[in-house]
Amino acid sequence: MQAPAFWEEKTLLSHLLLPLGWIFGAFTDLHRMSATSFRASCPVICIGNLVAGGAGKTPIALAVAERLQKSGVITHFLSRGYLGQEKGPLRVDLERHTARDVGDEPLLLAAHAPTWVSLDRSAGALAASKGADVVIMDDGFQNGSVQKDLSILVVDGIYGFGNGRVMPSGPLREALTRGLARADLIVVLGGSRSILKGATSTLPTAISARLEPAEDSTKYLGRRIIAFAGIGRPQKFFDTISEMGCDLVATHSFSDHYKYGAADLVALRTQAAQQDAELLTTEKDLVRIGRDNAEGISSLKVRVAWQNTASLDAVLAKKVDHGRP
Repeated sequence: MQAPAFWEEKTLLSHLLLPLGWIFGAFTDLHRMSATSFRASCPVICIGNLVAGGAGKTPIALAVAERLQKSGVITHFLSRGYLGQEKGPLRVDLERHTARDVGDEPLLLAAHAPTWVSLDRSAGALAASKGADVVIMDDGFQNGSVQKDLSILVVDGIYGFGNGRVMPSGPLREALTRGLARADLIVVLGGSRSILKGATSTLPTAISARLEPAEDSTKYLGRRIIAFAGIGRPQKFFDTISEMGCDLVATHSFSDHYKYGAADLVALRTQAAQQDAELLTTEKDLVRIGRDNAEGISSLKVRVAWQNTASLDAVLAKKVDHGRP
């Protein structure tokens, strides 16, 4: 989904929707607290966020897994498999499954570590924990069915928390103070940590990170690019491309998790041919398009650059490296 503009400010429409936001927030709290919480046989790390739409959870999940794997920690991923047809628990098979089967994020995760999808997160945690030292949940912060040993909140350093109100009055999935109180660590992705000022009187440890190209970006210098993306905030992707020194001919924004049809791809390829440009998209979009339909389309690989790895490693060591505290 694309966030409505009024989610960024406390407008009249936002104010009129406040009662619905209170109801939604109360329902979210009730659902989380009433759930029977499953305790996995290994530590569980949850990578979540407080706002609807993309904040960068999957790149952070991959980056955390990378740091653990370098220390010899066997890491498995667990995802709900959003918009996938499989209910699970099911281990993702890159040779067999598509985004239609398991969703887009699990395909990205499975390229780095064994990944399970499951609508029932407790059943998924049981499956994913077998043979793992740690299970990393991509999303699920508002879900109480699995006990978490470490909860990491990802915050977009530019968008922040929008107008600070709960859906549909604002972008929040739950009340800000309640969500922050359950977090062990906040990762501010891009922008500045000043976005956290005034959020609440007490905050958990916060560290900064940014997304950067994972490949030599100089190869794109001067190249004519048509960029397109169906993610939470496509402008972030377009800004990254502009910063690489490309000749950004055109951009196309689609809704988050957009399912590209044949007509979409024909239109994009036609424009690229007419303007003598290359098509560039995100890794997440490319897995939704699929290998069989990706001719002439490249994806930009990105990685997380941490500002302070010492704080991250300290939290991981306390919660994970030596088992549960």
